[in-house]
Formats: sequence, C-alpha cells, structure tokens
Amino acid sequence: MRWRWLGLVLVAGLIGPTAVRAQPAAPCRPVTHEGRAYTVCEVDLSRHLVRVFWKRADGADYGQLSALPSSGERAGPLVFATNGGMFDRAYKPVGLYVENGRELVAANTRSGTGNFHLKPNGIFFVSAGTAGVLDTESFLRQRPKVDFATQSGPMLVINGRLHPRFVRAELSRKFRDGVGARDSRTLVFAISDEEVSLAEFGRLFRDTLACPNALFLDGGSVPTLYVPGGRGGNFLPMGPMIGVYRRGTS
Repeated sequence: MRWRWLGLVLVAGLIGPTAVRAQPAAPCRPVTHEGRAYTVCEVDLSRHLVRVFWKRADGADYGQLSALPSSGERAGPLVFATNGGMFDRAYKPVGLYVENGRELVAANTRSGTGNFHLKPNGIFFVSAGTAGVLDTESFLRQRPKVDFATQSGPMLVINGRLHPRFVRAELSRKFRDGVGARDSRTLVFAISDEEVSLAEFGRLFRDTLACPNALFLDGGSVPTLYVPGGRGGNFLPMGPMIGVYRRGTS
C-alpha cells in the first residue's frame, strides 16, 4: 500500500524550515536535540482539549489543517493542529480511527511495507480528561474506552525504550511529526524543522522530552504544523488531523 506523504507547507507567506522555526507560538517552543531543530508543543489536559478530525458533517474531508473548526463545544480557540497519522490515496486512515466515541475505521494488524508496518506500531488516544500512547497489541489487549483515537507507526518509544528496529535506523532522514505521553494528563507533540532519522526522533522523545511512550505520526518533505495567526498549514490535502483547543466555551 502506498502512503501519501504530506506536501508543501505555507508559512506566513514563506516556505521552508527556516521560516517556520521563526514563529513558534504558546504552547509551542523551539527545541534543539543532538544538534537538530524541532518545534515542541506541550499540552496540559487540564487546560486543553484534544480532538481528531477527518470528515465534516456533510461527509467531505477537511483536507486542510486551516479548515478545522476555530472553536467548538466546550472548547475555546484552536491553539494548533498537526497531522493525525497515515492515510491512503482516498485520505482514509489506514488504521484505527475513533471520533466522538465512534469507531469509523478498525484497527489494522496486517503486515506490510512502509513505516506504518514497522511493528510495533501504535495508537494515540484521548479518553475524557486523559490521553495516552500504546503499542497496538497492548491497546487491543486492554481495550480502553476512548473518545478519540488514531493509529500510526512505528512506535518511537515503548515503555522508555527505543523501538527495537531503530538500532541502525540513522540513514533515512525526513521531516517528522510525532506525539508522546509524559503522563496521562500531559502530551508532547514534536515537529522536526529539519530532516531527521526515526532513531534521532525517538531519542528526542525519550531523552529530552521525557516521554516513556511516543508514536510517529507521519513525515515527508517539509514539517506540518498549523498555528492560527502564525505557522501556515498543509498545501496538499491530508486525511486524519489532530486539533488542540483551549478549554472554555465557544
């Protein structure tokens, strides 16, 4: 199966990692790890709501991060948004996808090629005021009740250890997006502002961001992060997306 990698990012009228790094916005900040540049966004679930999006109410794909709702029920303004995992040529999530408690796509345990099938892959989920990242096997064994979930792969960090197949995964470098869970109430999203390997990305989450579990969401030729009034969104359409909102009323 072919994954559709994310395309160009338009950022404040400029294109490229130098431009996007210049305008991080709270709760996002620049971080350097092993000499590589990242933007890191920390999410406190006592102050933020996290949602996943794919289709509008009329069945059309959102497609663009900038098209996500600017606020919502029990939510204040959108703080930032990023991609929510891999998708096929029809923009359908390739693995488990749960939105508002409804499972719209079943978990994918098949074998295959590409990053998604570099097992163990994993699932990012939100359940009421908590969230987490689990490898797919553990998630399916535990079957937690979730409000939102998306499956991607590979896992970057599993119970404090790098993915076992990252030992020699230093050569392939791309822009990377991922999410880690520091604890059940604190999430950390990271977007590389230059090309990095999966092993480097995993060490960022393990060693600098202190996330015992972290998941690779996607990657490609440029970073993908949307911050209203700051960083732009994706140029080519995408499937699932993650939006982070301030708690409040719409």
